[in-house]
Amino acid sequence: MPKGEPTISIRLVVFLGNPGKQYAATRHNVARILLDHLSFADELSWNTKFKARIAEHRPQPGEPVRFLVPDDYMNRNGISVALAAQFYKLEAGEILVAHDDLELPFGRVAIRTGGGLGGHNGLRSVSERLGTREFQRLRIGIGRPPRGSVQSYVLSRFTAKEEAELGDVLAEAAAALSRALGA
Repeated sequence: MPKGEPTISIRLVVFLGNPGKQYAATRHNVARILLDHLSFADELSWNTKFKARIAEHRPQPGEPVRFLVPDDYMNRNGISVALAAQFYKLEAGEILVAHDDLELPFGRVAIRTGGGLGGHNGLRSVSERLGTREFQRLRIGIGRPPRGSVQSYVLSRFTAKEEAELGDVLAEAAAALSRALGA
């Protein structure tokens, strides 16, 4: 079970990643891959706004939760997040950013608020644009490369062994997200 479940109401969930088919199945896009594993994914109706795709979901009565998929590259994902946060008048703590995490072994899922950026350009972009690191994070572990370039590793596809386990990992991440949303 993921540690650090949020205590603040989440009003915006961001799925970090890179646009384009060449990145769709890469480790760096695991948060975007997660979208297809949400139990309500087929119910989401997407619009274009804030240089992103955005949809609303109501896991419970009251204020909707918005889902944001930036249309820009990872190192510029924060632009869309900041535009949405400003428009909806959100505090950083009301934002949950789903992302790949090199510091967690493949298959681990954790939720936390704030913390370091771990060299993650998407988190750095969000932090710079929001002016704080105190947003919530759904961390999906991809592990570190055994050797070679981190950049090449995160932009590569999962191994066959990882692919076989990825469905279970994403099911755990989807369950953690549902709990964070109070669903």
